[in-house]
This record gives sequence, C-alpha cells and structure tokens, in this order.
Amino acid sequence: MNKIIVIGNLGRDPEMRYTPNGQAVTSFSVASNRKYTTATGEKREETEWFNVSAWGKLGETCNQWLTKGSQVYVEGRLRSRTYEGKDGQTRFVNEINLTDVQFLGRAQGAGDEDGPYGFDGGESNPGEESPPMDEVDDLPF
Repeated sequence: MNKIIVIGNLGRDPEMRYTPNGQAVTSFSVASNRKYTTATGEKREETEWFNVSAWGKLGETCNQWLTKGSQVYVEGRLRSRTYEGKDGQTRFVNEINLTDVQFLGRAQGAGDEDGPYGFDGGESNPGEESPPMDEVDDLPF
C-alpha cells in the first residue's frame, strides 16, 4: 500500500496548468511542523515540505479554493521521479499525487464565504448542500 497523509499549510498559491490532452493539474507545496523537546530540555521545531499534484476536477477545486497559508489535510500516493534541470543536472523529487483533500482553515484575511471547507474531493459537487437529516427517510440505520 502506498498512502501518505499530511496536515499543514500551503507555502505558496496553487499553480494550475493543463496537459496537452486538456487535463487540469494543480501543483502546490504544504509545510508540516513538528515541535519536540530534546533530551537536554531544548525546545525545537522542524518544518517538512511536501510537493503536491492534484489532477482533473480535484485540481480545479484546489486551485479555486486554496491560497498561500491555507491549512489543509492532503492524502495521496507518494511518487518519486527524476527530471533534468535547466542546468543539465538530473534531479530527484518526491511528490504527493492527491487523492483526497480537506480544507481545514482559512488563510489569514479570508472572509466567511471563502469556500467548501471540508470538501473531501469525492464525486459530490462542493456547491450542493445535503438535505437536513430529519428529511432523509431511507437511512440504513
């Protein structure tokens, strides 16, 4: 099984582009912090950066609603690849191919109507509201 889950904040605004066949792909970075105390009692904080790629409708949604500083839960497959840089050197990169996203918080300065926080990246339309539970009579429990 290849699955990675990260909770953190966007380090930059998402960048969306399209493949030659017209499929949307959005890239962004997520920083995750870890605070700990060393054996000597010194408090430390580490930041780990993750590159994320979101494809298709999920990529379009991320590009629309995420901004630098947004807190986000990302889940996906870890992918390793190499590419040749502009200087001719071969580079190695790990990235998360996004399969699920939860918008956890707003970027600083964002208003109350900023988006579908809690959108899970599934098939549902983030603009649709589900009916109140007392109006649903076919629940399996």
